Amino acid sequence: TNGTDDALHLVADAFVAAGSTVLLVEPTFAMYRFYAELAGARILSLHYDRAMRFPLEGVRRALRRRPRVFFLANPNNPTGTLVDQVTLEQILKAAPRTLVVVDEAYAEFSGVTILPGIRRHSNLIVTRTFSKAAGLAGLRVGCLLACRRLADVLRKAHSPYPVSSAALVAAAAATRDIAYIRRYAQGVARSRRKLAQVLAGLGIRAFPSAANFILADFGRRAPGLLRALRRQGILLRDRQSDFGSPGYVRITIGTPAQVRRLIRALERWW
Repeated sequence: TNGTDDALHLVADAFVAAGSTVLLVEPTFAMYRFYAELAGARILSLHYDRAMRFPLEGVRRALRRRPRVFFLANPNNPTGTLVDQVTLEQILKAAPRTLVVVDEAYAEFSGVTILPGIRRHSNLIVTRTFSKAAGLAGLRVGCLLACRRLADVLRKAHSPYPVSSAALVAAAAATRDIAYIRRYAQGVARSRRKLAQVLAGLGIRAFPSAANFILADFGRRAPGLLRALRRQGILLRDRQSDFGSPGYVRITIGTPAQVRRLIRALERWW
């Protein structure tokens, strides 16, 4: 597909009808809500708590209402939280009449995947992207994996030429170089741990992350910090609109040199 966005749009086109219900756990990737609302769906929204814990019991109760689709990012963006495989299996078994779409855009960084489950669960779709660990964001290439029955339905709604030949060549090359992607993901994990330690040492609350970013709460000082860093050419993602209060910032893990530069700037300013 033309990036994961195209895969999500395809799912909405094929399975979401006006008046049907789509289940989300928010804050999460904004395009789930966007494509569902574009299709005329009603949104059933649950929320992470203040500790960014996944509302498993709430999800189970919501699934009894048989929503048409449940979109789940794992690890989640922007919280970085991860739903383990055991819990994912429980969700799939609790949702026989719901299509569960697990977006694994950051799976290379977490080491957790439900992908083998497409052989056991006919209601499971997994989406992947080459934009993150493979670094091909500008080429816009993603993929969607499901059992043959679901794939046949999706093909009927699929544009015949959504991906450029250049993107396909690059994606094929990336799948042959798994060793590089593994090394890169391991390097991100080391930098993520280092940054988390520094944030904790400065007294800044940071939430455990399984992705290539960290969500931190800088409180009321966040706007000033973001402005100061921007003047130094360091851009962090202000996520206060996702949580309804200032302070929440998402920090993507860059190269080791970029992370060291950020740490020096944080220590000076904070």
